[in-house]
Amino acid sequence: MPHVIVKMLSGRSDKQKKHLAEEITKVVMRITGNGEEAVSVSIEDVAQGDWTEKVYKPDIAAHWENLYKKPGYDPFA
Repeated sequence: MPHVIVKMLSGRSDKQKKHLAEEITKVVMRITGNGEEAVSVSIEDVAQGDWTEKVYKPDIAAHWENLYKKPGYDPFA
């Protein structure tokens, strides 16, 4: 039962979010072998000014060892 949470800066349309969720679902199904009914995708908008405190510190920096794709930026640099 894969559940994917995407946190991104605010500003994308509902159409873009639906398309992203559809494409993520396809990839998850292909790689994991799960059916569409098993996959869920959540998209959370984050204001740019909140990114470091609400996403980078708790979800990225605090779980660095669990990231299979690390970001190429450092908000503290």
